[in-house]
Amino acid sequence: MKPEFPGQFADGPERPAIPPYPAKIKLGSEAHKALFCTTLLDTFNPYKPAVIDWPELEPEALARVTGLPVWDIAVQTENRASLRVRAYAELVCDPLLRRAVELNGFEEARHRHVLSNLVQAYGIALKPEEDVKPPRDIEWAFMVTGFSECIDSFFAFGLFEAARRSGYFPPELVETFEPVVHEEARHILFFVNWVAWMRRNMPLWRRPWFELKVMAVWIFLAWERMGLAKDVGTAEEANFTVSGGEAVADIDVPGLMDLCLAENDRRLAPYDPRLIRPTFFPRLVRFARRFLGKSRAQKDAMAAA
Repeated sequence: MKPEFPGQFADGPERPAIPPYPAKIKLGSEAHKALFCTTLLDTFNPYKPAVIDWPELEPEALARVTGLPVWDIAVQTENRASLRVRAYAELVCDPLLRRAVELNGFEEARHRHVLSNLVQAYGIALKPEEDVKPPRDIEWAFMVTGFSECIDSFFAFGLFEAARRSGYFPPELVETFEPVVHEEARHILFFVNWVAWMRRNMPLWRRPWFELKVMAVWIFLAWERMGLAKDVGTAEEANFTVSGGEAVADIDVPGLMDLCLAENDRRLAPYDPRLIRPTFFPRLVRFARRFLGKSRAQKDAMAAA
């Protein structure tokens, strides 16, 4: 892959016309496709991992960062995601949609380079990377990556903010890593709108199979995140958020849920409100949250009042 993504429209598809807000846009329409594709393309950040100036860390901060048990899994996850997304881009015939998926894959690969440079800068030893084979069912692999990111990003938003507030990550490192977290919000926004667009544009005979595949992906991801997967590497990847959360934040489960919900809303708020947001997992968390009572922070606030 080229080290720098080309201009969004200069040497690619022409910029499509999009009705100005607040005009309504029908899901599955050409305007909807234009909106979610150009949103991803127009918000591209051309930073280069090789020139990121990683801040020098104090010994205690360095020990906390290097002691996180997540770096091997994170690098492997991004490597696998970039391969899957780029493989799907090869199947896309629509020029605008293909360009957007290609950018998504480029950014996933760039995340891997960012993480690789981070561990090198701070002397973090990684296990030898596993060979990642191209997926046999490319659409399935793309959907697994997209829905998985919807779950992982939801928790990552909250954990990243918790680490920032607690000082677990120094402010300089938080600022340096912010573009990666920002891109994850763009990716899940693009993906859920791609799902909505696909549902309304595929032939009628394909729709039941697509819905069954969506259901199967969620079941597969639930199986992973309950630690029931037989493949140990896959199970470790699924537990990435849990292991990272235990390490970076002294926060109870209700408090983490509240923070993740708030950060998920904040991260997605700047984008055009006509685009749909990930709803399944946030709704599931909100439902579960009703049965957990007040968080430690809420109890402390009530005691101090």
